[in-house]
Amino acid sequence: MTNEELKIKISEIIPSASYDETGEFIQVLINASEQPVLLNALKNNKELDFDYLFCETCVDWKTHLILSYHLRSYKHQHCVVVKAKIDDITHPQIETANHLWKTAELNEDEIFDLFGVKFLNHPNLRRLFLDENWPGFPLRKNYTDENMIKL
Repeated sequence: MTNEELKIKISEIIPSASYDETGEFIQVLINASEQPVLLNALKNNKELDFDYLFCETCVDWKTHLILSYHLRSYKHQHCVVVKAKIDDITHPQIETANHLWKTAELNEDEIFDLFGVKFLNHPNLRRLFLDENWPGFPLRKNYTDENMIKL
């Protein structure tokens, strides 16, 4: 499926989606509230059949967070990046993708540990690298500690 065909199919699912085609893959920009509907459709629609989540990560833009899902369909040989915007930077949360792709479980644990994003309905959300009493989230822009080097 071409990028134009993907855009048409995705726009049928989420009409408010916007697109960025400046990178290697087509990027679909949505709000966090639209994420469950779009990810479910991308996984379960036989025309799309995105059967592999090969990367899930987060980016802190100071005013909001972006959850980024890199998806591939081995059957149809196409890729897409879904970027879900989380506006609540104080208490960020989004639905888990673990029920769709098992690779999401560990990725979401890491994002929770380092960015503080709570994944709703995650089966066992926990910190991976830092202990439970660690203050803050080291990959957030507002994170500081006494050992950081100031530039």
